[in-house]
Amino acid sequence: MDRVPGMPRRRRTWAGALAAVLAASALSLAGAGQAAAADVNNTKNAGFESGLSNWTCSAGSGATVSSPVHGGASALRATPAGQDNARCSQTVAVKPNSSYSLSAWVQGGYAYLGASGTGTTDVSTWTPDSSSWKQLTTSFTTGANTTSVTVYTHGWYGQAAYFADDVSVFGPDGGGTGGDPDPVVPATPAGLNVASTTSSSVSLAWNAVSGASGYNVYRSGTKVAAVTGTSATVTGLAASTSYSFQVTATNTAGESARSTAVTGTTKASSGNTGNLPKHAVTGYWQNFNNGATVQKISDVPSQYDIIAVSFADATATPGAVTFTLDSAGLNGYTVDQFKADVRAKQAAGKKVIISIGGERGTVSVNDAASAANFANSVYSLMQTYGFDGVDIDLENGLNATYMTQALRSLSSKAGSSLIITMAPQTIDMQSTSNTYFQTALNIKDILTVVNMQYYNSGSMLGCDGKVYSQGSVDFLTALACIQLEGGLAPSQVGLGVPASTRGAGSGYVAPSVVNNALDCLAKGTNCGSFKPSRTYPDLRGAMTWSTNWDATAGNAWSNAVGPHVHALP
Repeated sequence: MDRVPGMPRRRRTWAGALAAVLAASALSLAGAGQAAAADVNNTKNAGFESGLSNWTCSAGSGATVSSPVHGGASALRATPAGQDNARCSQTVAVKPNSSYSLSAWVQGGYAYLGASGTGTTDVSTWTPDSSSWKQLTTSFTTGANTTSVTVYTHGWYGQAAYFADDVSVFGPDGGGTGGDPDPVVPATPAGLNVASTTSSSVSLAWNAVSGASGYNVYRSGTKVAAVTGTSATVTGLAASTSYSFQVTATNTAGESARSTAVTGTTKASSGNTGNLPKHAVTGYWQNFNNGATVQKISDVPSQYDIIAVSFADATATPGAVTFTLDSAGLNGYTVDQFKADVRAKQAAGKKVIISIGGERGTVSVNDAASAANFANSVYSLMQTYGFDGVDIDLENGLNATYMTQALRSLSSKAGSSLIITMAPQTIDMQSTSNTYFQTALNIKDILTVVNMQYYNSGSMLGCDGKVYSQGSVDFLTALACIQLEGGLAPSQVGLGVPASTRGAGSGYVAPSVVNNALDCLAKGTNCGSFKPSRTYPDLRGAMTWSTNWDATAGNAWSNAVGPHVHALP
């Protein structure tokens, strides 16, 4: 959160450039069909078993490795550096006027797969960073005079190395002696069973199928996951709900028939709601004067269910935090008045928590000792001021392992009524491999809500792989979808937006846009171009920075968004 009005916080500058490139790229997935039985994989050295033979990698970026591999004994490892995106390519012989299916298995950093020189429409597809093998698939048709195409993989500038394996250009034999044997469609998997459940996920397991390179998981007839192993966890499910699942086996020859269906029933809702209403509004209260209306806690409108006091600051002790009321900057607001106002809000059913970090926060929890210091110091502040919990707003990175340890230690001290909220930036929730997302999932059983900051970020990716610009309904809904389908319960997801144009450097949206996004996610109405595949009626609500900027604008935000949140189904 910004302490200085109109000043955007520090953020990764590649996000805008990435968005511009992706927005200009058409990701053509349509038209991929099962190849005929006589078709072959026309790629040479498709699994990198012969080193980089037949492949050319830019700037010496490629090498073969023995681990991790998807199949065989080797895989490609390509490392972007500077202005090089680690492009590895091969010229593949094809037949004119023919259809081909292009696929590869990738892991690691951002990875792209594409074909150029097709004589028709060149194609590409990509995926963000992935901690496990993931299959990229697209298709193309060759032109009347096309006898070869260039197949390529590449990463993204300044990002982690990517791995690629088992590249396939499957279709009519182009005469290039690709060498891979003709595959056979695998058999239907057997032994599908429900291994475990949570309030928002079902874990499945099944028997391996000979010749399969991957498996697709279907929920109620819709494909929801593609994995390489014999287990998968389907997330983003509603609590106390039964779902039907099937699984198929796949390879480059095609997909097997679906298995016998099994039913998995999720458990009752998880997470700590702290006796909050089903739908709640969070507002940050400023313990400083930066030009916004100066407030006492008692001045915060009743539409706010959670008031996050901003901010606790780092001490000389690693991991430890402290809070000092800025009485001088708040027109003589005394500590005794502050404590009394906190108690009054709590008597009215509200929660008051202490926020850690902000734009300039320097709290670091990166080992066991600092984790203990964090838990002990936050608990001490809770006892001193009567806070109901803690908000994690660390915008300069956090360690998932030790922040998880710190919050679990705090929970053991404070008990089941502890409120834990988080306010990550958009880039922090783009993938479940990001540390903020990992932390949220690690503490899901005690987490109250994640109010991601949908501002000061530029364009970002939605859950459908498309790029959306901030300041729109689509930006709010398509990015929320990543969290909703990535493992958080709907009751643990909120939309964080500025209360006014002065509250952030960019990303302000009118309250009506926030309400439309809430309706789209909870009810499937008032959506923009992006519409989620299902609704999330348990969506927690919305957050704003800040109650002070809201007051400066005549409380226009809370007067419009507050009643709308509380009226959601």
